[in-house]
Amino acid sequence: MQPQGSQTLPHFDASLNWKLSPDVAIRPEQFGALAYHYGNRRLVFLKSKDLVQLVHDLADFDSADAAIAATIAPPQQQSYVAALARLAQSEVLVVS
Repeated sequence: MQPQGSQTLPHFDASLNWKLSPDVAIRPEQFGALAYHYGNRRLVFLKSKDLVQLVHDLADFDSADAAIAATIAPPQQQSYVAALARLAQSEVLVVS
């Protein structure tokens, strides 16, 4: 049983090639960025500039794993995988 208030994210396959959805616009902000999905009308906060850069760079790599390994320090990599999983769940990211 999960603690109250926690969510289980759907499986995120970081070995796949992910990219920013063409239905999403990103607006830079001081804290990171806002991502707005025109299809589902969701507004998502990207809470760091490193995450914003990673999202923009995903399509340049063969997989999300490769993008994370190339741009994020090892101690932080798991938290970025979780952040990408949440973005995929919100349809901000799609498989290429």
